[in-house]
Amino acid sequence: MARALVTGGAGFLGSHLVDALLARGDEVICLDNFFSGSRRNVTHHIRNPKFELLRHDITQPILLEVDQIFHLACPASPVYYQLNPVKTIKTNVMGTLNMLGLAKRVKARILLASTSEVYGNPDVHPQPETYWGRVNPIGPRSCYDEGKRVAETLLFDYRRQNNVDGRVVRIFNTYGPRMALNDGRVVSNFCASALLGEPVTIYGDGSQTRSFCFVSDLIRGMILVMDSEHEEAHGPINLGNPDERSVLELAEKVIELSGSKSSVEYRDLPKDDPVRRKPDIKKAEEILKWEPRVGLETGLLETLDYFKATLRAQGILK
Repeated sequence: MARALVTGGAGFLGSHLVDALLARGDEVICLDNFFSGSRRNVTHHIRNPKFELLRHDITQPILLEVDQIFHLACPASPVYYQLNPVKTIKTNVMGTLNMLGLAKRVKARILLASTSEVYGNPDVHPQPETYWGRVNPIGPRSCYDEGKRVAETLLFDYRRQNNVDGRVVRIFNTYGPRMALNDGRVVSNFCASALLGEPVTIYGDGSQTRSFCFVSDLIRGMILVMDSEHEEAHGPINLGNPDERSVLELAEKVIELSGSKSSVEYRDLPKDDPVRRKPDIKKAEEILKWEPRVGLETGLLETLDYFKATLRAQGILK
């Protein structure tokens, strides 16, 4: 049994991670400033004596006695991270420095949740961990893309200079229950629009690709990375589903599974939006014996059920 800290623990991914850690008997401290996370995601644990919820902004230092730090805190959707770009990069840089300092002080193992965005708009396909990326350092997405790249740099420097036991996972598009309706990500946008019978909006011509990983697969992979004693477990390690789909194909699948009569509407592609995105997961397969188990249709049905219940609870859907 470990005592784990999950930063960003009330967010989409963080709350599922909290669930998984508590389910296996760990003690969990969930830390969040609720900028993009929600108390609703973790309130079902409030009476659990092994669970503790702290409101805290990781750009400010904090001292806690823990064995493991899962560092997920950072807005991860363009709507949120572009709302206050300076705050986003402060979270990635100062927040990561604070968590690495804590790991060094209490000798905790730390896992950084990085992102496939470090690869930018790639000219290598699929993207292996050895690829250095093609990122615009001064664009509207840079606060997140470059912020995560700096966070990775800090972690590996702490490994080399201070012997901190750090690991990095690069997360590709992940979806599932507890995504926010208004977070601007493609799956949540498509599901909400289809359920409400509104046009499903595609940016660009829909030929751009993504690889969609269901949340339970992603969380399983993160825990395997944290617990692994393999010499290469420090990473970086790609976690995602290599089942590459076009955005148009995803839109059509969501409309079909929801039974919607929504049409597809096209708009201009945002600046620096990646054209292709697919993880090379050979490293995760070899080191962790990990691969995704949940197919796109199964995952989308579960996600649609969640959004349907959420819209009904808000009185938006009958």
